[in-house]
Amino acid sequence: MGRGRVELKRIENKINRQVTFAKRRNGLLKKAYELSVLCDAEVALIIFSNRGKLYEFCSGQSMTRTLERYQKLSYGGPDTAIQNKENELVQSSRNEYLKLKARTQHMLDQLTDLQRREQMLCEANKCLRRKEKLEESNQLHGQVWEHGATLLGYERQSPHAVQQVPPHGGNGFFHSLEAAAEPTLQIGLTD
Repeated sequence: MGRGRVELKRIENKINRQVTFAKRRNGLLKKAYELSVLCDAEVALIIFSNRGKLYEFCSGQSMTRTLERYQKLSYGGPDTAIQNKENELVQSSRNEYLKLKARTQHMLDQLTDLQRREQMLCEANKCLRRKEKLEESNQLHGQVWEHGATLLGYERQSPHAVQQVPPHGGNGFFHSLEAAAEPTLQIGLTD
């Protein structure tokens, strides 16, 4: 036959309260010990009585070490928590930097490629301009040559054309000079 439910409220009788405290404290310490042995767990138990008396149990090497471990894992310690946040921020910043660096390098590679293509196109343009000027120059020289030949009485003939005797009885290369109506000065000649 089990005990009935106990109503959880402060025990008003001082003696009953002290007896209950001692029984439950011993039961709690026993359970902490059993948990540490059966489950190979590190257990620390701290109990303060209403009079301020300390009762403790620690299955580890020392209560201080267990409490330090508790602080590091629970609160991360004041320094550890800040350091963890700083490390996360540094890692995040580093990742962002690496991504930005990769994008920048890609852009620089593209820019270098575009500059190389631009240089090639400029060289091609220069060559085309030189060729165009040369053709214009050859065309202009050809026109001047034809114009000069026409002025001198020479014209281009097709290879199948019949040669005509040039006017004024010349031989085709030289023309006789006709006497000019004006007197000319001749040096070194005597009449």
